[in-house]
Amino acid sequence: MPSKLSDYSILTLIGSGSYGKCLKVRRKSDGKVLVWKDMDYGTMTEPEKQQLVSEVNLLRELKHRYIVRYHDRIIDRSRCRLYLIMEYCAGGDLASMITQYRKDRCFMDETFIVKTLAQLALALQTCHGQRRKSGNQGKIVHRDLKPANVFLDENRNVKLGDFGLARVLNHDTSFAKTFVGTPYYMSPEQMSKIQYNEKSDIWSLGCLVYELCALVPPFTAPNQQLLAIKIKQGQFRRIPSRYTDALQNCVSSMLRITPNARPSLEEIMQLPLLKDALKECSDEKATEKCPTPPATENTNVLANKDVKENNRKTSSSSSSSTEEVKRASSDTDIKEREQVLEDRLRDVERRERTLVRRERNLEDREKAAEEKLKTAESLIKQYQEMRKDQNLLRAAVEVPKYDTDMLSHKKHVHFSNDLKENNPTHLGVDKCKLDGFKRIEAISKGNLDDYRKRLRDLQGNDDLERNKYKTVSRLKCVRNAPGKILGMR
Repeated sequence: MPSKLSDYSILTLIGSGSYGKCLKVRRKSDGKVLVWKDMDYGTMTEPEKQQLVSEVNLLRELKHRYIVRYHDRIIDRSRCRLYLIMEYCAGGDLASMITQYRKDRCFMDETFIVKTLAQLALALQTCHGQRRKSGNQGKIVHRDLKPANVFLDENRNVKLGDFGLARVLNHDTSFAKTFVGTPYYMSPEQMSKIQYNEKSDIWSLGCLVYELCALVPPFTAPNQQLLAIKIKQGQFRRIPSRYTDALQNCVSSMLRITPNARPSLEEIMQLPLLKDALKECSDEKATEKCPTPPATENTNVLANKDVKENNRKTSSSSSSSTEEVKRASSDTDIKEREQVLEDRLRDVERRERTLVRRERNLEDREKAAEEKLKTAESLIKQYQEMRKDQNLLRAAVEVPKYDTDMLSHKKHVHFSNDLKENNPTHLGVDKCKLDGFKRIEAISKGNLDDYRKRLRDLQGNDDLERNKYKTVSRLKCVRNAPGKILGMR
């Protein structure tokens, strides 16, 4: 029987986007927590709808440990809505993990990155080989491999999601719709709008692993045109030096421009870098499949007896079944509460880390403040010493009891510098005082020059006055005695 919307109870909203909403729900029959993805197919054409339905049917056949399992689909024809019921991943996605590491300013461990690469390679291998198993031509190409579509469970194991949906929505009739946003993980052949194959997923896988290492995509640009140019050129920086050269070589091989030059998934999994991670994955798979013991004749007889006894007690088991259902629901509630507590513990740990960082910053600031105080104290001491020296110099300048001419005079005698004639300090004058006397001597010489100039000016003015007086007296004599002058002629 196909499921209905009434068979599920909505718990919380996980997220929303252009495709619709993603809700956390609980199945009422067994209390299992799942996720449904609400999609609007009203704007699609009929061929797109048929292709979407066939693709969803194919997604239900993808069953792998590292792929998000699709349980069921619900079609609401009245509202043109499609609900995809799939597995719930309690660990979030890689995109949120990358942003958290970027905020914390720390890098991921190489072991986790290699483990993620190995698990994604196994998931993509199952995806690429699915059509080959069913007998159809071609392969399933994910085309939307990015950190936001890679989820994690409670043990930090990878769960690859959104298989094939990008392929359904990204065919030729709706390419413009898919080219919305900044396609950091698109391959050069997708940017050039040419045919592509499963090697396009290898390119996206290389971009994802690069971002796990560097916490930023390998190709970034302010707009789509520049981003397309950078992706077609294929030039990017090396991953941080804390990671090994083997991981760098693996990433660079996946980010080659020509698709044929990129390695296949089989070649990637044969690298020595992934040997330990793949072995760990195989060990986990072996532990999941526990062998059942073979049945003997005695066990068969006992089983028959148990069946008969169970048939006799059917009437009494009806009442106990209701109690078991209640217990199961209570167990699910306990598990959910445990998950909530674990999330709270993680938040507390993150807050403790931030507090430790803040304490370190405060300690650094206190050290810087102490150093500034020490420098200020030393500057104050130097200033006080300079003030003392200035006061001593002023005292020496204010009491000049010595003849500056005698201090400035040196005898030209060819003796050693230790003699008293050549050393003016024998008079009891320090060097600082001697400098002050020399300054006074220079000032007095300047004043004398000014006085001399003024005297010269005054003497010149006296001579002019005398000449004027002589000329005036002569003119008076001429006016008073003109006859004498004529008689003299």
